[in-house]
This record gives sequence, structure tokens and C-alpha cells, in this order.
Amino acid sequence: MGILDGIVKWLAEQVMHGLDLLTTSVLGALGSDMTSFLRYFPAAETLYNVFVALAIGLILLNLVWQLFRNFGLHMGVEAEDPVKLTLRSLLFILIIWFSNDIVDMILKIGGTPYSWILTAELPPISFASFSAVITVILGVVANGAVAIIGLILVLVLAWNYVKLLLEAAERYILLGVLAYTAPVAFATGASQSTGNVFKSWCRMLGGQIFLLVMNAWCLRLFTSMVGNFISNPLFM
Repeated sequence: MGILDGIVKWLAEQVMHGLDLLTTSVLGALGSDMTSFLRYFPAAETLYNVFVALAIGLILLNLVWQLFRNFGLHMGVEAEDPVKLTLRSLLFILIIWFSNDIVDMILKIGGTPYSWILTAELPPISFASFSAVITVILGVVANGAVAIIGLILVLVLAWNYVKLLLEAAERYILLGVLAYTAPVAFATGASQSTGNVFKSWCRMLGGQIFLLVMNAWCLRLFTSMVGNFISNPLFM
């Protein structure tokens, strides 16, 4: 059984060292701003001006079309009030021009609780130490085939933790996409007919920020559990 226990211990240590590497890489890259997003996707900043020009063009095109439809009011064609439409279009053109600053402010506000969660004081954590505690417990309460079951449980735990890390990274990338395509979303708010699209985008942006915060909260819950388990193992 000694050889089997040694193999189980080595495999568990490798799994936990891998989690250490992933945690450092993913959580270190994510944040409340788009610095990491631009580091991996530099073209987003370059193409941002294209979306600004496209958004302003869409607003002007919609303005001309809606004003043209006013000539058909006597034939029963529905159209927006030209004065309100013009003012609304000018307002959203101004918003699009400063959309980068507006989105940065939103991300800063939404990223504040994210930063609080990541900087909160927790018990010191080392996945390798967690692996050592697990193998000690397995050595005390079980051996052989039961130790393999313990390794399987460690693998299941690691797999679910990796999925949570990948989900957090996916949320961050999607948030970056929403941030750098914001001008087009703002363009849909210039008309009543497309106002629902703008409202949906706002809900999506707020939802992604909230989910990113919740991902960080769940990761910190897990790491605090591991750190507390290392500090106060039940069977030590």
C-alpha cells in the first residue's frame, strides 16, 4: 500500500500546485478596469473609434429617416416628434462622444465592491498545504483504495474550482466586449423605436458587473475555506 499511497499523495500535490498557478494567473489578471483586456486584445482600443463613428452615423441616419416620416403623418404614418427626436439625438451624440469616460466611471463604481472582495483579509492560503493536510487525514483515517477515493474527491473539487475561474475570466472578457462596443449601444437610445435595445444593453452591462463581483465572492469563499481548513484541520 505504500507505493499506492505515495502515488496518490504525489497526484494530489500536482493537482493543488496547478490550482495555485491558475489562481495566481486568473485572479491577478482580472480587475475592475480594462487594463488586462487591452493587454490581450489591443485591437479593441484601436477599433473603438470605428464604433464611435458608426454610432454617430446611425443616429444621424435615424434622425433623417424619422424626420422624413413626418411628411407622411397625414397618411397615417407614425413618426416621432421632430423636436424631441432632434434633442434626443443631439444628447446621445454627446453621450457617444464621451462614452469611454462614462463606461470607465460605471466600471469604477461597479468595480469598487470587486476590489473590496479581493483585498479582504483572509487566512493565508496555499493549495499545496491544503493537499498536505488532505493526505495526512487520508493517512490517518484510510489507506489504499479509500485514499484513491479521496484523490477523486480532490480532483472533483479542483475541476469545479477551475470552472469557476474560467467563468470569471469569461465574464471579464464579455464585460470588455460590452465596454468597447458601448457607442453602438448608446446609439440605440436616440430613438423611441430602439429604446428597448438600449435598456436591454444597460441591464446586460449591470448584470455582467454583478456576476463578476459574485464570481470573485465565490472564489474568495472557497479560498477562505481552504485557508481556514489549513489553519484549523479537523483531524489534526
